[in-house]
Order: sequence, then structure tokens, then C-alpha cells
Amino acid sequence: MAQFLVKVADEQGHLRQQVEHGYSEAEVHDRFTQQGYLVYWVKPRTILSTGGGQFGRSRKLKQATFLIFNQQFLTLIKAGLPILTALDLLIKRQRDKSLLQLLENVRERVKGGELLSDAFAAQQVFPKMYTTTLLAGEKSGSMEEVLSRYIAYQRMVQTFRKKLLVSLVYPALLVSVVTVMLIFLITYVVPKFADLFNNLGAQLPAITVFMLTLGLNAQKYGWIVLLVLVVAVVLLLRWKQSDRGAEQIDKFLLSLPLIGEIRLKYQVANFSRILATLLQGGLPLVPAMETAGESMSSRQMLNGITAAAERVREGQSLAHSLETQKLFPDLAVEMLEVGESTGALPAMLASVAEFYEEDVQTALGAAMALIEPMILIIMAVFVGGILISLYMPIFTLGANVH
Repeated sequence: MAQFLVKVADEQGHLRQQVEHGYSEAEVHDRFTQQGYLVYWVKPRTILSTGGGQFGRSRKLKQATFLIFNQQFLTLIKAGLPILTALDLLIKRQRDKSLLQLLENVRERVKGGELLSDAFAAQQVFPKMYTTTLLAGEKSGSMEEVLSRYIAYQRMVQTFRKKLLVSLVYPALLVSVVTVMLIFLITYVVPKFADLFNNLGAQLPAITVFMLTLGLNAQKYGWIVLLVLVVAVVLLLRWKQSDRGAEQIDKFLLSLPLIGEIRLKYQVANFSRILATLLQGGLPLVPAMETAGESMSSRQMLNGITAAAERVREGQSLAHSLETQKLFPDLAVEMLEVGESTGALPAMLASVAEFYEEDVQTALGAAMALIEPMILIIMAVFVGGILISLYMPIFTLGANVH
């Protein structure tokens, strides 16, 4: 189906523009007319047509706000309210304008006869895991149960991410301060000393000459270096969006000695947590694997899980399929094999997730304990070297005067 921009007015005369999926302009126009809207126009969505106005804004879902919405939504459903009534109540109290617009579109789609999962999926903003969870709840008739599991999953994920971010704050600040200090010394302080030494006309040591040359060139050509770095970053980000670029970058990250191991364990924990949640919600194994795979930020993990899902579809076990890809750690594969043989795969997946989440936090803490003193040592070496190279001629001149 294609995407169309639609401008309509409701019974109260409120205008609204939104992106709608449909087979043709006429089909979308008729759909909204049957729902009681006054349709102003329907036109295909293009890059140029999304450049301004309401659609020009990038819609990014705030996870904390979305979690609160789901908690309230679950409470209303447990109280026995119909889905449309619950959506109406939550829309009236929603302060996040971006989420409000999405929920209004969801409500209109549900009112028009669409499934709740299809209405959320049509927004192309909500995680596929969420829409798949809703679909499983609709098929099994246990919407409350699957929503409860999704909310529990989101809470654990947000708690884990907050811990990771907190552990990275100090090293990031330290690196930023060191970088700013070195740039200031090389581009401002060193050229000032160059002027001083030129006026004195003294013979300078080789290390001082090197540092002065570096500082003067950095001051003169620094903007060119900055421009080249910006262009390189932009090209790298564009290359990363391609399949080959994303795969090569991910392969490089996973090959790094310490960072690669932590990244792999984080991906394993994330995959296990998502797969456990989906299986507990009643989703079959292969669709659950495909959904969990699409949630991976690692392209190699995504490709490996997709290939493993095909093997499972052909009749192989989950543990053997993942072992064949040679991405998952041996311990994780062994735990999954035990879970499959005992019929407790979701519970074992949750255990794998907990184990590797704790392992990631421990490894990250150990890495930070090594990185922080290394940053301080590097800072001391660079700053000390710059200061020594600048003050050596002054000490020499002072000794000659005496």
C-alpha cells in the first residue's frame, strides 16, 4: 500500500492533516467520507510534500511517555472499559502533542473497523514488538496479560539503559573536558608563546619548534580540519544507512577487544528479553524471532537471527539454529538448549537476559575503571608535554641571564 497525505475536517469543524495508507487516492477519500469526515484533499506522500507543516516534523516516540500511556491504558481496560472509550479518555488527558496526534489517528482507525494492532502499526512510529504484542493479545483474547508483560519489559529495559547511561556519563564528560582543553592549548596558548619567542629571538629546542609549528598550523588551518571531519562524519552516517555499510561498521565494532564483547552481550540480552516477552504473550516462535531480530541495532545480529528463524521454520531447534550462526555465546546456546528440552524456553530466555544484563553492567564497570585512569594519564602526558615544550626556552633564557 502507498502513503497519502489527507486533510479532513470532523463534525466540530476541526481540521486535521495526517499520513494514511491506502491503495489509491479514491479509496482513501471514500474511507474518510464513510467515517463522516469532510475531505478537503488526498494526495500521494512524497519527500517534497513532507517538507513543512505538521508532516515536516519528525515524529519520535518518547519511551517514558509511551510507558505511562500503556500503564493508564491497561488500567482502563482492566476496569472493563471498551478500547475506544479508553482511547478517548487518554486522548483528552494527553499532553504530549506528538503522541496525541498519533493516538487520535489510532482512535479514528479503530472507530473505522481496524484492529487495534493494525491501527498502531499504520503509524510507523511504534515499535514492532508493541504492535505484535497487541496482535497476539487480540488473537488469544488476553489483551490485559500481554500488555502487562510488555509494560514489565519496558520497565526493565528503561532501568537497564539508565544504568548504562549513568556509568557512561563521567567518562564522556572527562573526554569532552580533555578534548576542549587540548584544543584550547594548541590553538590559543601555543600561538601566544610563538609571538613571545619571536620577539625574544632565542634559539628554541626541537620539541618547542615542533609544538609551535603544530599550534600555528592548527590555528591557521583548523577550520579546514573541522570541515573535513564534518564531511567525513556525514559520509560515514550515510554509508551506515546502506546494508553493506551497516554490516561493515557493525563487524568492526564487534571485533574490538573490549567494546565488541560488551556490545555482543548487550545484543544477546536484548534479543532474549524481547523473545521471552513475545513467547509469553502467545506468539509462535518464528514470528517472535523475526520481530525480536528487527529490534536489534546490530546488523550482524539481525542477519544471523533472520537466518536462524529460517532454520527453525524448516524444523531445526532454536539453540542449534543460533549455534550455526556462530554469533551467540556458547553459554547462551547451552541455556536455550536446556530450556527447549524441558519445555521452559520463555523462562530460560528470561534467565539468559538477566545473566547477560548483569554481565554487561559488570564488564562495563570494569572497562570504565580502566578507561578513566587511561584518559587521565593521556591528558597528563599531552598537557605536560605541551607545557614542558613551551617553558623549556624560558628556563634556558633565565639560566643564561644568571
